Amino acid sequence: MRKPAWQRLVPAAAAVLLATLGAVALGTPPAAAAVPDRLGFVLWNGGAVVPTGTTPAATTVTLIGVGRYQVKFPGQGIAGGVVHVTAINAVAHWCQAEQWFPSGVDEIAYIRCYKAGGVLDYTAFSAIFYRSSGPSPYGTYGYVDANPGGGTISQYNAAGAVNTVTHVGVGKWQVKFPGIGTAGPKDGSLQATAVNSATGARCNIANLASTPAQQDVFVYCFASAGAPLDTRFTLTYQYRPSLYGRAFAPKYYGYYHWVPGAGPASTNFNSQLGFGANTPAVAGVGLVTIKFPSIAFLPDTLQVSTFGTVPNWCSLSAPWQHFGTDTVAQNVNCFTVNGTPVHYGFFASANSLQ
Repeated sequence: MRKPAWQRLVPAAAAVLLATLGAVALGTPPAAAAVPDRLGFVLWNGGAVVPTGTTPAATTVTLIGVGRYQVKFPGQGIAGGVVHVTAINAVAHWCQAEQWFPSGVDEIAYIRCYKAGGVLDYTAFSAIFYRSSGPSPYGTYGYVDANPGGGTISQYNAAGAVNTVTHVGVGKWQVKFPGIGTAGPKDGSLQATAVNSATGARCNIANLASTPAQQDVFVYCFASAGAPLDTRFTLTYQYRPSLYGRAFAPKYYGYYHWVPGAGPASTNFNSQLGFGANTPAVAGVGLVTIKFPSIAFLPDTLQVSTFGTVPNWCSLSAPWQHFGTDTVAQNVNCFTVNGTPVHYGFFASANSLQ
């Protein structure tokens, strides 16, 4: 949301102090109480870690085989949490999580990346890990790490409720986030990532229904050739907070839903400018640029997830860019199951550490 005029006129340090005092006066806990417990993200350009898209700064990526990578987030080791990953390649590629776990004080995540046809292959990618606990005063936010047969390995709900995952068919699940409802019929943003260490897998957000009681999400997952697949997956829901759960000034983030065509205004949010501020532009078949104005504060990360019921998929054709204070995803690229460019739906979420 755009800051009040008085807050934009005072020095930055004073603005933070006044915002904190104002929150206390309104009965809202200060920002120090916000999630997450641990956070790490990384931008890998195919040969090196890119500092502008990485935190902690000492995060490393090690190639351990064709299309397989080990990511070490120093000092972020903790049980639970979720991983999301997005391939970055002009040619049809996708990435999935393999596993993640604490190793001493560090968090280790393994990533697998494929090209069309289900063959492991080298590619650039953007990955993020976070873990949260305890109720959060900052609104509608939650995640699940889901078992293939239903139920959760770990989960988080900002309202303190228990999220549920129900297996409703081969490669199909219904995920409910109770207690973090919105007006509806479709509000906020989602990210979904397949988790599989044995075979290529992709997961799509098939549907989102928002009600005052809960968020009701359907997730469909597919094998490389497009057949429905029972697999572990992660899913994160955000409405106003960032993808990793933090919210409000001075945090800089935004999300956008492409259907294809613009989604509802309530699925287009910018932390500095409010709803409807992020703008798309079709750049070619299967290519869509998304501009997130006023949030380009580094380091930052960007994730893309596919929206739809067939085994198409979406990723990034190149790393996001910064023009002044604007962050630009240039471009999100979508493909059919055989790697042909196609217009398709997606959710994009851009998030700064600041």
